[in-house]
Amino acid sequence: MSASETRPPLPPFTAESAERKVRAAEDAWNSRDPERVALGYAEESEWRNRDTFLTGRAEIVAFLRAKWERELDYRLRKELWAYTDDRIAVRFEYEWHDAAGQWFRSYGNENWEFDERGLMRRRYASINDLPIAEDERRIAL
Repeated sequence: MSASETRPPLPPFTAESAERKVRAAEDAWNSRDPERVALGYAEESEWRNRDTFLTGRAEIVAFLRAKWERELDYRLRKELWAYTDDRIAVRFEYEWHDAAGQWFRSYGNENWEFDERGLMRRRYASINDLPIAEDERRIAL
């Protein structure tokens, strides 16, 4: 993505445009395509994901590849929590299983900050995991 490219909707956000941004992020993550997901982030985007700190798209892609090799049949739901001009907070939950077949529900909060092109320059995620039985799943594949 060149410096002139944008990822609408752009800040400043309204309730409607913040909701569209959340839906776009949910759709990208549910694709489980690390390269597609990374296009929503600035080249030097900074992340905190649990206890992992990343900088830049290359690290994001590598992180997501490893994540989706471990977290099988991953399916995510995001909910807009709050927004300001260039920031969005979301509540999320996702379900996945490991190679042994144990299902989990992971849930938490993310804080996002965007640049003027609509690319996420910062993402801070706090996540908790709960083992669940397959019949306790709430998110269909």
